[in-house]
Amino acid sequence: MILENGVIRTMDASLPTVRALAIAGEHVAGGVGTHESVLPSPERLDLGGRCVLPGFSDSHVHFPTWSMAQRQVRLEGTQSLEEALARVADAARSVEPGRWLRGTGWRSGDWHPPTEPTKEALDAVTGGTPTALMARDYHSLWLNSAALAHANGDLQVPGGVVEVDERGEPTGVLREECAWHFRDVYVHPTDDEMVEASREGVRIASARGVTSVHDKDGWLGALRVWQRLAEEGSLTLRVWQSLPHHHVEELAAIGIRSGFGSPLVRIGYLKAFMDGTLGSQTARMLDGSGVEITSREQLEEIVRAGAAAGLPVAVHAIGDLANREALDAFEATRDVWRPLGLRQRIEHAQLLAPEDVPRFGALGVVASVQFSHAPSDRDLAERFWGEKTAGAYAYRALLDAGAVVANGSDAPIEELDPLAGIRAGVLRTLDDRPAWHPKQAVTVEEALHATIVAPAWLAGDERRRGKLVPGYLADLVVLDRDPLAIPADELPEVRVVATMLDGRWVHNPPPWDRER
Repeated sequence: MILENGVIRTMDASLPTVRALAIAGEHVAGGVGTHESVLPSPERLDLGGRCVLPGFSDSHVHFPTWSMAQRQVRLEGTQSLEEALARVADAARSVEPGRWLRGTGWRSGDWHPPTEPTKEALDAVTGGTPTALMARDYHSLWLNSAALAHANGDLQVPGGVVEVDERGEPTGVLREECAWHFRDVYVHPTDDEMVEASREGVRIASARGVTSVHDKDGWLGALRVWQRLAEEGSLTLRVWQSLPHHHVEELAAIGIRSGFGSPLVRIGYLKAFMDGTLGSQTARMLDGSGVEITSREQLEEIVRAGAAAGLPVAVHAIGDLANREALDAFEATRDVWRPLGLRQRIEHAQLLAPEDVPRFGALGVVASVQFSHAPSDRDLAERFWGEKTAGAYAYRALLDAGAVVANGSDAPIEELDPLAGIRAGVLRTLDDRPAWHPKQAVTVEEALHATIVAPAWLAGDERRRGKLVPGYLADLVVLDRDPLAIPADELPEVRVVATMLDGRWVHNPPPWDRER
């Protein structure tokens, strides 16, 4: 197959664009002319002026969780407690007796007048239906009385918070480890539920140009989900899978290292948490506030154990103190992981002290960020972090300091949509408001690099993915226009036309309508 009559951006600095692209089997064969002879009677596809890029990667997504959320009550965008409760009430009417009502997306910081969720408020609209609603940041869980009864008062675990009222009774809100423990014990979806939802999730991701994800749902049993999808032939993206750090001894014992797996599903890295989040006000800050989930010393032990097992670490860090201590831990252990070429990463890196920004590049620690978080969080960040926001979501500063920046969505916290993430990184706004801290904006080319090239490098795939050059896998996306040839304010108009994986169309195969 030869793709021609369009703009083909290779993402390779030595030859940024080519006038045509030859594909033989699963691989890019080269440009027309030199390598055309390897293709007997090639099919020629007229791009009609469209743009071809290597496929998009999402370097931070909770994929089965995001897929399940498509079927749950969604509370994003609610402006008051009453509006949230109205959505829950509507959903509760269709829940079968004995089943849980699950939901996600609430953020009390967005509600006016200011108020916090309670079990009593939920009880009024859910009755005896056990209800569990994850906050938008996935670090807080809102429960009704019927749900709380399942734990019989056993709610507290280390690293977590049980919110209580003036009488010392649980309010119905659990945070951090307490929220996750309750979710895992009482509200865990079945494998069949996750597979069914993820099958549809894969279809949506392919329609958005995604050919690879770095999944964060290892704790949820995502490997079993991916394997079932691969076996049935419905997996049309590549997976770089995280696993909880406490599994490192088991992985080491059986010799499973980073990169183990199949062409579509591979073990990637260990996942750990330093602190909480902005929205739950549990981010660990230099002023002493927040929740410590993992100490610097504990992270050092995790990194060393990971290095011994041949596994890099991805650590969640939101607050400025959490990020500093994560960097400290990587610096203290670099003698064991650097010689192995392990690609360590800090997830989110949302608030950084100025003196810590250059440390990412100097240490070789990747900033695995989510461009969409900046415009999405701007109001909360201004409220809770005030003047510190000059050092928040500092993507421009990180790039200028030589850091590798990889972009993801953190879906379901934001939507799994690479084009939306690219717009957020470039425009620093997703609505009609002016750009928020525009000095931290990135260029379109940098946003594409963070969404295509950097994630492939982070997964050790830089010699087979992330570029459209001879010998690389034919994973690509066709856009209706060239994002590098239009004014930035026209980026919201860019649309995915088609997606290819392994030289096979997995979304909207041609012929295509020529009208944009």
